[in-house]
Amino acid sequence: MEAFLLSTGIVALAEIGDKTQLLALLLAARFKKPLPIIAGIFVATVLNHFAAAWLGQIASAYITDNLLRWVLGISFIAMALWMLIPDKLDDDMPLLDRVGVFGATVIAFFMAEMGDKTQIATVALSARFDALPAVVMGTTLGMMIANVPAVLLGEVAARKLPVATVHRIAACIFAVLGVVTLVGF
Repeated sequence: MEAFLLSTGIVALAEIGDKTQLLALLLAARFKKPLPIIAGIFVATVLNHFAAAWLGQIASAYITDNLLRWVLGISFIAMALWMLIPDKLDDDMPLLDRVGVFGATVIAFFMAEMGDKTQIATVALSARFDALPAVVMGTTLGMMIANVPAVLLGEVAARKLPVATVHRIAACIFAVLGVVTLVGF
């Protein structure tokens, strides 16, 4: 249960103001069809985060406990620092218009998550907890918690959320996880 709850909370916070949340806003504004966008976000997140969690499980099997502790601790602290750097979405998606709203969302979200904070957090959380299903369900729920309102409320919600404050809170959580992991609690 700890892996699920922590994964949900960390990803929900990390996703506020993230490029994929900006992508959700862009897709909502462009297509104005929230249900296929939400379904596409869900499918892309499950696929991407399952692969990331699986990679975390494999990595943890081949790395000694002491080395894993250091790698995870430093990764969490690096994530804390990364959270303090604002995200922006640079790419337009003209070719994705041909695959429909659902297809565009799945492709765009899957690609946007590659190497993203939440994907890397999923790898680290999976390696830390050795609970692939709980981590995937938690990170997916965290993505949905952050992105569904963005799709439904659009730009109004993005302007009202204190993104910098949310990023600082998430950075503190990652920093605490890093220190706790390094100390070995």
